[in-house]
Amino acid sequence: MVHAAGNDNNDVDVENNFPTAKYLDGGIASSWLTVGASGPKDDETLKAAFSNYGKTSVDVFAPGVRILSTVPDNNKYIEEDGTSMAAPVVTGLAALIRSYYPKLTAVQVKEIIMKSVVKVNHNVSTMKGADTVSIPFADLCVSGGIVNAYNALKLAATYK
Repeated sequence: MVHAAGNDNNDVDVENNFPTAKYLDGGIASSWLTVGASGPKDDETLKAAFSNYGKTSVDVFAPGVRILSTVPDNNKYIEEDGTSMAAPVVTGLAALIRSYYPKLTAVQVKEIIMKSVVKVNHNVSTMKGADTVSIPFADLCVSGGIVNAYNALKLAATYK
């Protein structure tokens, strides 16, 4: 299951965000991926200004700014922003991995996606209330990085 983190610039470790991977009995869905949105520049603006984040609640980030998308009934494309643009990037990556390695389980595919990110080793800007703060990108998500299809397929090839 690939889930868009949301577009409220909230720390979802602190603010409730639904749906959630957490079961009422305290368990967690093992193959659930929550996706934040990244922008096009590898600088302090890398975290999309709107994207929810959470060091323990958001798994990975993926491109989610100025994504070309189809528009119903218009036969046109428009640029869209949002974690709902980033989540399909991760869904497509999961499908790509499974198309090459169909015997992998959903849990293994999640593990591959998480382990193959490009780590971001710099601070990014985000709004906390009325203040702009600089925080390490690694504090935004579990993996500390942006998904990477090439790295994921190389890693998937090592799984038996």
